[in-house]
Amino acid sequence: MNRQVLILSLCGLLAACSGSAGKQAGDRAPPLVRAEAATMTDFTDRIEAVGNARANEQVTLSAPVTERIVRLNFGDGAFVRAGQVIAVLRQTEQSAQLAEAGARTREAQQQLARVESLKDRGFATRSSYDSQVAALAQARAQGMQIQSQIGDRVIRAPFSGWASLRTISVGAMATQGTEIATISDLTSIKLDFTVPETMLAALRPGLAIDARAPAYPNRIFRGTIRTVDPVIDPNTRAVTVRAVIPNPDRALRPGMLLSVGIQSAQRTSLSVPELAVVAEGDRTYVFAVDGNRVRRIPVRTGTHLGGRVEILAGLRPGQPVVTEGVIKVTDGAVVRLAGSGNNRPARRSGG
Repeated sequence: MNRQVLILSLCGLLAACSGSAGKQAGDRAPPLVRAEAATMTDFTDRIEAVGNARANEQVTLSAPVTERIVRLNFGDGAFVRAGQVIAVLRQTEQSAQLAEAGARTREAQQQLARVESLKDRGFATRSSYDSQVAALAQARAQGMQIQSQIGDRVIRAPFSGWASLRTISVGAMATQGTEIATISDLTSIKLDFTVPETMLAALRPGLAIDARAPAYPNRIFRGTIRTVDPVIDPNTRAVTVRAVIPNPDRALRPGMLLSVGIQSAQRTSLSVPELAVVAEGDRTYVFAVDGNRVRRIPVRTGTHLGGRVEILAGLRPGQPVVTEGVIKVTDGAVVRLAGSGNNRPARRSGG
């Protein structure tokens, strides 16, 4: 009898505990989440590269002959104009030869005049006249040759720009090929960089670029693509691109290393916040809100920009998705939507 009373008591106790646990489970509130509708956003593909800065025009002026320097007409880093004399080499011997050639030219002219006068009176042959004409032409040619040699000893700037630091002095003997100065036109900078051939279709002349230099971390330099090399490097499978950046304040210098960004393929696409996208392996999902429940929907994503993800397939515009509380929900779960007066289970739309 006592055993039966004990068994009945235990059964009653278990039933009471089971009822209490069931009541608590039934009273547990659905998870609170935030949702946001999928909207259209402007996206731009971006290509990143690293490039080397080059002067718009740059030339190294060297001594064309072995001769002593008698004059230098530039200072360290000075601005020089096109045609300005940079250096003069000694030309004493050539000056003497030019004077001699001038004297021969004048003599040949006088001889030609006398022969021509005699020819008109019938006292000179045609052959003697032609010989004197040839002698005059030869004397003039010798004079022009010497003038050219003198011109080679006067070194001029081919274009306007800034001279390099001077490494040679007046009186030095410059051998043929000795560097006198480097002239650089820095009004604009050519920026050469390489891009994988897979991105070739996104490149074209006139496309805008932005560049950053370590020397100016808070400054962005903007330019445009001028040329895309028609030949692809077979070893690197990359193509060289040349952009031009205006450089009015000469902040950029040849030899600088710059990081380059190219914006291309501008478009308007459907997007959701990055927090709404869940990745599992090579697949991505979002939890779409359907009434008071959520459904896990596979989506195909594209570019990430400004905290949003481009949705290429899987959603429709305006469709709400869970943005906060994604880890608290599962497919088909009942949820509460956070918001003003909306912390209870969401009502099913459309009745």
